Amino acid sequence: MKAASLSEIKKELSNRSPSDLKEMCLAMAKFKKENKELLTYLLYEKDDEASYIEVVKEEIETQFDEMNKKTPYFIKKSTRKVLRNTKKYIRYSKIKTTEADLLIHFCKVLQENNPRLKYDTVMLNIHNRQIELIRKAVKALHSDLQFDYESEIEGLEEQLK
Repeated sequence: MKAASLSEIKKELSNRSPSDLKEMCLAMAKFKKENKELLTYLLYEKDDEASYIEVVKEEIETQFDEMNKKTPYFIKKSTRKVLRNTKKYIRYSKIKTTEADLLIHFCKVLQENNPRLKYDTVMLNIHNRQIELIRKAVKALHSDLQFDYESEIEGLEEQLK
């Protein structure tokens, strides 16, 4: 089965009744966990972005605390999983300040939980890629916010030296 394009789906959705749309949303939520998480964000958390950010930050910390730290392999694998989840939550929001806040928090927690970060090339590359993504997100913000975030980014980089 070939999937319809987004524009075709948009046209078809505009022709449907609200009850049909409700049934489709519920069917999507039952189909995949990510769909359910996205609907939860859109329905309950979109209006209060600050609390959403705090909840995700707590989840990042929890995931790092529960991480298997027996070998470097498991640390790297778990860190990638935490990063994957963080990016998923960033995709739900699509707000650049949320992206910057969550990635900065990820980098801070990564530095706290991995004291040998500057000696581990793979982990350092993960960290540095996130710094670049933060910079990219910050460029789209107002100049006052850019200044605040730049100072946080510099603080992250200072801790690695």
